[in-house]
Amino acid sequence: MNQAVKRSWWKEGIVYQIYPRSFQDSDGNGIGDIRGIINRLDYIKSLGVDIIWLNPVYESPNDDNGYDISDYRSIMSDLGTMEDFDELLEGMHRRGLKLVMDLVVNHSSDEHRWFQESKSSRDNPYRDHYHWWPAEKGTPPKRWSYFDVESNAWKYDATTDAYYLHYFSIKQPDLNWENPKLRQEVYDLMRFWFEKGVDGFRMDVISFISKDTSFPRLPDDAVPDDFISMYANGPNLHKYLNEMNREVLSNYDVMTVGEAPGVTLENALDLVSEDRGELNMFFHFDLMTLDRAPGEVFKMNPNGWSLKEFKRIFSEWDAVFARKGWGSVFLNNHDFPRTVSRWGNDSPEHWRNAATMLQTFLLTMRGTPYFYFGDEIGMTNIRFDRIEQYKDINTINMYKKIATEGGDLDEFLLDQKDAGRDNARTPMQWDETDNAGFTKGDPWIEVNSNYKKGVSVVAQENDPYSVLNYFRRVTAVRKAHVGLVYGSYELLNVNNENVYAFLRSHDKERYLVLLSFSTQNEALTIPGHLNYNRIEKLISNDLIKDDETYKEFLLRPYQAIVYKLS
Repeated sequence: MNQAVKRSWWKEGIVYQIYPRSFQDSDGNGIGDIRGIINRLDYIKSLGVDIIWLNPVYESPNDDNGYDISDYRSIMSDLGTMEDFDELLEGMHRRGLKLVMDLVVNHSSDEHRWFQESKSSRDNPYRDHYHWWPAEKGTPPKRWSYFDVESNAWKYDATTDAYYLHYFSIKQPDLNWENPKLRQEVYDLMRFWFEKGVDGFRMDVISFISKDTSFPRLPDDAVPDDFISMYANGPNLHKYLNEMNREVLSNYDVMTVGEAPGVTLENALDLVSEDRGELNMFFHFDLMTLDRAPGEVFKMNPNGWSLKEFKRIFSEWDAVFARKGWGSVFLNNHDFPRTVSRWGNDSPEHWRNAATMLQTFLLTMRGTPYFYFGDEIGMTNIRFDRIEQYKDINTINMYKKIATEGGDLDEFLLDQKDAGRDNARTPMQWDETDNAGFTKGDPWIEVNSNYKKGVSVVAQENDPYSVLNYFRRVTAVRKAHVGLVYGSYELLNVNNENVYAFLRSHDKERYLVLLSFSTQNEALTIPGHLNYNRIEKLISNDLIKDDETYKEFLLRPYQAIVYKLS
């Protein structure tokens, strides 16, 4: 291990993300809630994870499922009470689990008191909490919006004859971080949760908080992907993050991870290098765009993706943090399709091996691994057929936009089967009773029917070969070998399009990781420079044939295997 790398709980921890609406309903109203999570804490602990990242549970009108916050210090009534939250936090800490909350401060809800005041008059004390463009200056310069039906990030408000900025929904006006009073409000609400005992924040689109308030004209031919890079890394981003760290974060033993679209390999360390005093780590989006159509954010590329490019992305990002900073490794979250459907193979023949292979990948890479609820049982995309089945504002508004423009709606719905965010938001599949044991009522979104075909906790709990029990074993392997956390990384067989092989090295210990991304048996020869006297198999998700020298391997489809070399 590089002597400069300092051991930390958030580097060694395994993160388990919970989308509260979809995890467990305790009161039969069809919506997952905090008490449902409380009732499942022993299960979560049994997985071998250490940190729970909880998507927003704050008061919200739910235009974007809680990412439009109307009160940062209250709990959404659909999800429970503050007393429920306190009980959840206490129950987690008693079990040795940490809690990371979502911090959503690039924007608020338009129903937040700040915005209600801000839009009431031009001289209101809260006017500068948001970005306004007076109508007498003419039409504001083009800005793209993720969720707007017209893709327009400016919304006219007649009350003060002005436009407000919203990079997301019209009900999510962007906060004005250039206003020091706004920043102090944010720091105060962060302290509120830290004083309760929360262990950190995942910071929603934090790379967007700083804007050039002159709003210069952007290229007329810019496409959505261009706007993301233009929105990121604003002129005062690092000033604000450094101030946040100095005034708040440095006073607590907490973890921070920023959602950072638009941040690149070249400027990554500006956010997380230890000497910068900003964040611990962040999520980049290079992998999340690998299988997307050129210039698009939510449309799949019909040509798919290549393993060689997949390996290049992970290897280049690992190199960034080889000596400074720290990285995160993830394959999906609430905004992206299910892991095994996207990066593996969810056919009945290959589903189990593909799901466990991808679990192995995340738990043998350098960086903090993030899993999304249901990954541990191999949950898959639901692939809705009709627009009426979707609940996500993004899919619904894109459908309306295409309909207005006379586009091909059937083509759009076909694409959403793989691209849609709701694929990740279907309820957790606990058992084979009605609604997979998620609720006794009508679920807020449909349950994937494959809960009746083995994709459930109960179906897998007592099967030693299940996806669930493999997950428990592989988390234990990571915890037992610190070299899998801090060891150096070396990509092997670079040009192999079917197998991802790499070496992790730590002190005198080395770990050889072999991962098949193929539907066929794959022969693999290990490079000759890897000399070793002894080899110990730590874990495998399938049988393997190898010769006595362990230099040649025949991997079965989607096989994962980890060896310790000495």
